[in-house]
Amino acid sequence: MTRQHANRIAPDIAATRAASKGRGAGSNPANRFEAQSYEVDGDWLDTLDEEPAPETVVISDASKSILVRNDSPDVGFDVGLNPYRGCEHGCVYCYARPSHEYLGFSAGLDFETRILVKENAAALLRAELSKPKWEPETITMSGNTDCYQPLEKRLRLTRGCLEVLAEFRNPVAIITKNRLVTRDIDLLGALASHEACAVFVSVTTLDVGLNRKLEPRSSLPRQRLDAIRALSAAGIPTGVMVAPVIPGLTDHEIPAILEAAAEAGATRAGKVVLRLPHAVAPLFEEWLERHYPLRKNKVLERVRAMRGGKLNDPRFGNRMRGEGIFAEQISALFRAGCKRHGLTTGRIPLSTEAFRRVHDKRGQMGLFE
Repeated sequence: MTRQHANRIAPDIAATRAASKGRGAGSNPANRFEAQSYEVDGDWLDTLDEEPAPETVVISDASKSILVRNDSPDVGFDVGLNPYRGCEHGCVYCYARPSHEYLGFSAGLDFETRILVKENAAALLRAELSKPKWEPETITMSGNTDCYQPLEKRLRLTRGCLEVLAEFRNPVAIITKNRLVTRDIDLLGALASHEACAVFVSVTTLDVGLNRKLEPRSSLPRQRLDAIRALSAAGIPTGVMVAPVIPGLTDHEIPAILEAAAEAGATRAGKVVLRLPHAVAPLFEEWLERHYPLRKNKVLERVRAMRGGKLNDPRFGNRMRGEGIFAEQISALFRAGCKRHGLTTGRIPLSTEAFRRVHDKRGQMGLFE
């Protein structure tokens, strides 16, 4: 059988021969919305002299809108902005992986090697904020994929959006695991002066070895702490997200992460327990077998214990924190750490008082430049 997207053959081969070449996923599972899939013959692979590496392919995204509304009671924001679809960080656990299947790709290697970029993101945002019907409210960046993933260093789509937000003084909240966020301290600081900016830096583990396996193209733990330090020193309200907490693998690090973040200047903290929706579950199982085979059963059994006997529980109210004794232990550990280090939980309150509507002198034609 053949897949609809032939350009995914190379990533499939690379996954079979060398899954550790800077990528988190070890395979390209079939898209759950496609009736056909592609399966590579392992005997044929043995004839290859060299393993083709899964390279990143940048694809233009012709979206006509840039803001998305969220109606989930479990997600701490109402309006999101994502300049990128897919994420080169390659975090194997990423809950956003299944969203790539809606685009006709796989949630595996495709998610981290086929990146769609919204080149007109800033223009679309300007048009949205300029509308008379726009009521200023906090816009969250990285609600789905990281707005500071490696491509941002070159494409600067996130910075372009921040320039618009700073001009309009519209509040923004950012979640990232990349120290590249410090590049934009000038814009973030300008917004923070109007109480219109907050940044949460995600810290999953302080173990460098685990970090390189789990989140292969993200910033190192110390670099994330440095980012917290730099943002805080610039007067930007900064928090730490201990996410995801992986029971049996990273949960014991909660106290150390909170202590390190508080020492770096974080004033708030949040957490999310591991979620494994759709194709993420088998990808994570495969990752455990490859990197931590002796811990695999322990980790998966604890996940099941927190998810009603399954690897995923999509119910509102449960999916972010889980249930049962292990979920309770994680929450208790988190609360104790926050109390000990003076970290507040919950959102950082932002203000819309300084918002101003800025009209684009170029008119609507500016959207097409």
